[in-house]
Amino acid sequence: MAGAIRGTDDTRLNTSPDTALPAPAGAGSGTGTGASSGTPSTAPPGPAPTVPSGAPSGPAVMVTPTGPARPLDTIDRAILRLLQADGRASVRSVAERVHVSRANAYARINRLIDDGVIRGFGARVDYERAGHGASAYITLKIVQNSWRTVREQLQALPGAAHIALVSGDFDVLLLVHTPDNRTLRELVLTRLQSMPEVLSTRTLLVFEETDLDPDPGHGD
Repeated sequence: MAGAIRGTDDTRLNTSPDTALPAPAGAGSGTGTGASSGTPSTAPPGPAPTVPSGAPSGPAVMVTPTGPARPLDTIDRAILRLLQADGRASVRSVAERVHVSRANAYARINRLIDDGVIRGFGARVDYERAGHGASAYITLKIVQNSWRTVREQLQALPGAAHIALVSGDFDVLLLVHTPDNRTLRELVLTRLQSMPEVLSTRTLLVFEETDLDPDPGHGD
């Protein structure tokens, strides 16, 4: 985070204004279930369906894992760094960068998806340029044992970008992006503080933020 963040007590807030990446599980070819260090037992049957990572489909893959994730080796981690830096990278380019065959890279990416390690492919958005000029981290104190209920309500909030249950002086940390301060104020005072499970809130206005890009060349 670059820049300053200003906190306000919310009780006073109202006084101031080539080959595409594998398809999601169920839509792909079913390869990628082999061990992470070897080549797949069967070659992928033809080109994979194109899955544009910037498509407006929400979190994209969001596979529900059926078991524990298999251990990752250095090649798996290198693939993850490459896809974090460029979610639109083709299987061919990924394979060339990590020095494995395309079939091996394809199988590894499918396995990472199936195991729930890769949860989706998406676009990194400049929220201000996208019309959301007011961003804030909001801390919430909630009624004991109400986390699941609160989480469901927060997920339905317009502009909610991140929700976390945390330890410390408050219980929940919420990141929101809204068009302006008026909309932010209404969200806090009207939506959040009307939830019976929410005991108190505090808003930290974001003045400037910086996304940290993964370094594809950084080793483990």
